[in-house]
Amino acid sequence: MTTQKTNDRLPIDLNSFALEILDKYKDEKFPEGLALPVISNQKMNHYLKDLGELCGFNNPITRVCYRGGERVEETFPKYALIGTHAGRRTFICFALSSGIPPQVVMKWTGHSDYKAMKPYIDIAEKTKANAMNLFEMELKK
Repeated sequence: MTTQKTNDRLPIDLNSFALEILDKYKDEKFPEGLALPVISNQKMNHYLKDLGELCGFNNPITRVCYRGGERVEETFPKYALIGTHAGRRTFICFALSSGIPPQVVMKWTGHSDYKAMKPYIDIAEKTKANAMNLFEMELKK
């Protein structure tokens, strides 16, 4: 595929789950020769928020930002903050925490430089350290 943001060619590696989805739609005809049905990001994010609400993701999340140099705190139910980018971040963090090398994850996600991956790598390192602490606590029981 060719990325929209950078116009780079990006090979897509498919696992068995992705292949099953493609197989499900193999006999369908979609506009512009697409292999799957496509909806807008805006519509997808709306559906994800609805799904999050149905699943009961209601925990309050406080987001801090600055507007005109003034600190502003806003609290939302968790489902209101769910979107496709949250899924992308979750995938990257999960892949790194699972031990997949950052270079491989970068190829999968289309990241072109290490600097853009660094925040995700830092999160994965914290996750691994927390997991080791849990493991040690279990061994001490």
